[in-house]
Amino acid sequence: MSPFFVMSLLYGLTFGQTASLCAPSEYIIHVEKRECAFCLAINTTICAGFCMTRDSNGKKLLLKSALSQNVCTYKEMMYRTVLIPGCPRHTVPYYSYPVAVSCKCGKCNTDYSDCVHEKVRTNYCTKPQKLCNM
Repeated sequence: MSPFFVMSLLYGLTFGQTASLCAPSEYIIHVEKRECAFCLAINTTICAGFCMTRDSNGKKLLLKSALSQNVCTYKEMMYRTVLIPGCPRHTVPYYSYPVAVSCKCGKCNTDYSDCVHEKVRTNYCTKPQKLCNM
């Protein structure tokens, strides 16, 4: 093996994770409750981007733990709570949502993340919309 190839391989393994483009990204979520008169459009941040990963051709030869893929996920997050306007008294008018402070490439934690990509997901309001800037 040539020294250039070995150095390139070592550099890629060492700094490959830092070259990934996983960072907090602006995102708008739409929140509504059936009982309430309005829908909120909330400006927040989520973790999004590209993470370096490996896909082995010998999947049947490797352990399942060696096949897990890295995803762009929360490193630090905080929760914010908003009041949905136009709710009757018997309804809880609050909605809490996560805000990404920093992100990392790592295993998806199902305790606080949805690790499955849904094919059909709507992110729009069916009621009159109010904008919530946080």
